[in-house]
Amino acid sequence: MAKRSYLVTGGAGFIGSHMVDALLERGHQVKVYDNLSSGKKEFLSHCMDRIEFMEKDLVSDPDLIESLEGVDHVYHIAANPDVRVGADDTWVSVEQNIIATYNLLEAMRKVRTGPPPSISFTSTSTVYGNATVLPTPENYGPLMPISQYGASKLAAEALISAFSDNFGIKASVFRFANVVGSRSTHGILFDFYHKLKADPTQLEILGDGMQRKSYIHVSDCVKGVIHATEGQESRFEYYNVGTRDYTVIKEIPDVVVEALGLENVKYNYTGGHKGAGWKGDVKFMSLNVEKIINTGWMYNLNSRQTLERAVREIISDLSV
Repeated sequence: MAKRSYLVTGGAGFIGSHMVDALLERGHQVKVYDNLSSGKKEFLSHCMDRIEFMEKDLVSDPDLIESLEGVDHVYHIAANPDVRVGADDTWVSVEQNIIATYNLLEAMRKVRTGPPPSISFTSTSTVYGNATVLPTPENYGPLMPISQYGASKLAAEALISAFSDNFGIKASVFRFANVVGSRSTHGILFDFYHKLKADPTQLEILGDGMQRKSYIHVSDCVKGVIHATEGQESRFEYYNVGTRDYTVIKEIPDVVVEALGLENVKYNYTGGHKGAGWKGDVKFMSLNVEKIINTGWMYNLNSRQTLERAVREIISDLSV
């Protein structure tokens, strides 16, 4: 594709920083917009001289329209990234996911030069809630999320759909499986690493261990989003992004323990909330990913391979 200008919200975060890397590799101009609430400048230290970095907040930025001037496309990745937070703080997902998305869309439609930019939104498999169809396709319904995080992402999807129809904004929504890999700042591998570093003799595992989930490596995820976005012809599309398989949670501790070189670790299962890890945790998640695969994209690593690579990366990141 010809050189274009991109804005990546949440571009200093886990997935966002990998998106920035991928766009720069393709020779594009990149603006990064991040309030650094969960993102880290160090994730972009290797490319700061090639990007325009803006430490701003979508919730409160009075100059958001100016940040969008000259931008062809927005990868909207900024969000509260931790599903579990919603069980204790019901407001954070409303503010960081819904209000932030509304403010971005409102600024996009008001850009002063040229048509509004197009947008790709990183949503989540949790919008499906406890789906009764597995693997779950994009047209599954009704959508009944069981977490504040999933509910807020679904609300953001609805806003994007409405703005797309009313104001001619080309848009795509990507519902992710569990994304893991280098620079991650939360999630099961991150948690297991820190628990085992604190006490290498035992490991607390949330839930009953029988949860089944799909995992995708961040590099595969970002490539899929870019591929589908660049090939999209319709005004609005939904895509699941994940792998065709899944991993049973009780298999993951062994992956981490082996990578850390530990032995005789005792596993303590909490039982969690109805067998899941916590309130709002979807116990069984597997996505039907045939739609995005049919665009010509394919992941390189299945769920098990993803976890094995990601834990090595996380150990490397956190051992520095």
